Amino acid sequence: MSNQIEIYTTTHCPYCVRAKELLKKKGQEYKEINVETEESLWQECVTRSGGRQTVPQIFINGTHVGGCDDLYAMDKDGKLNPLLGLGA
Repeated sequence: MSNQIEIYTTTHCPYCVRAKELLKKKGQEYKEINVETEESLWQECVTRSGGRQTVPQIFINGTHVGGCDDLYAMDKDGKLNPLLGLGA
């Protein structure tokens, strides 16, 4: 099963890079949405994330995971692999 992963980013964001690295390490493809150049994409990110105004904001199969720290915390707690449909 292929996951639908969307990650709202900006060009020079170290947290965005870290989040994408973890997803790549897990063999996951993602749709990167750069919010720098289009105000409508930024507004979409803020709305979908419940008002968060930082990047990255990550969505896996429509579920808002949060930012980079949230993604790494899920991985540390053993909750990311099940969400991605991966074994332990």
